[in-house]
Amino acid sequence: MTSSSPRYRESKEQSSEIMRQVLGLMARHDAAFNPINYAVWYEHAAGINSSLSAALEEALRTEPKVSDATLFRLHQEHLLEPDALALQEVSQQLQRVISGVQGSADRTGEQAGVYEGQLNQLVRDIRNGSPVAAQSLLKRILQGTSDMGDSARELSSEVAQCRLEIDRLSTELTRVMDEALTDPLTGILNRKGFDQKLDAMFKAPTRVGEAHCLVLLDIDLFKRVNDTYGHVMGDRVIQAVGEVLKTQLTNIASYSVARYGGEEFAVLLPHASINVATQVAELVRQRTKSVKIRDRRSNSVAVSITISGGLAAIRPGDDVKSFIERADRALYQSKMAGRDRISGY
Repeated sequence: MTSSSPRYRESKEQSSEIMRQVLGLMARHDAAFNPINYAVWYEHAAGINSSLSAALEEALRTEPKVSDATLFRLHQEHLLEPDALALQEVSQQLQRVISGVQGSADRTGEQAGVYEGQLNQLVRDIRNGSPVAAQSLLKRILQGTSDMGDSARELSSEVAQCRLEIDRLSTELTRVMDEALTDPLTGILNRKGFDQKLDAMFKAPTRVGEAHCLVLLDIDLFKRVNDTYGHVMGDRVIQAVGEVLKTQLTNIASYSVARYGGEEFAVLLPHASINVATQVAELVRQRTKSVKIRDRRSNSVAVSITISGGLAAIRPGDDVKSFIERADRALYQSKMAGRDRISGY
């Protein structure tokens, strides 16, 4: 069920069929056959980007033949990774703050150097018995003391302001980084966040009786939901599963839950076991099965959700690819056995 691409997991046969659909869609519109436009139509046709599909369908209501500009906007808003410019802007602001404090520190240092020279000259004049020169220099030192105090107070104020600004930028940086790892639809980790957590789990040693485990979960018959009720309802279904994962599992600090792609989710369970992973997967399956999505107009139940799952534990000699593929084969096994079940591999 999975391919080596971190974003696109369709097989060669599946992607060939999607390509035929995409070319048919692109031929109906005014936009060019370029890679950016193709990517937008591909993710829409594949049903792997519900927010993009919803935005595209909204655009089609006012622009029956979408333009390059519209597709470029959709690509920017729904396909690109979180904006690296936000991180760059925070970095530049921090650099400006540090440069400002460095300037104040340099000026204070220069003033201190002058002040020290004056004090040394005063000592020499007193030792040489030059009271007149010493008296004249003493007046300059008094002025230098005042200047030094002003400079020190300026630096102290600058440092205090810098501390406040750095605290603000630190909070902003944390927010930007969190957004870069969070799926905006569900509020759980996105694929990038999952990859980071998986990499960390692989590097963590286990004790006797422990195993690092992965559970892959997939919403059953999700395409039917989209085809029957539209992508807005599809988004609500995805959000509902994300909420189940958050409610049931995020209170355990070591577990990580992620939207793996499209209607597929992942749970990482470091320092667990196959038995624990099975219990967790079954809990999520049962809780999801009890969720009913209601039609907001009639308040009647429109969609009932079931999920299928596959789990695996890291074995000696595993790499990330083989580990995920084993969980994916177990998920495929659940689908072939009738869905709404968990399999281990």
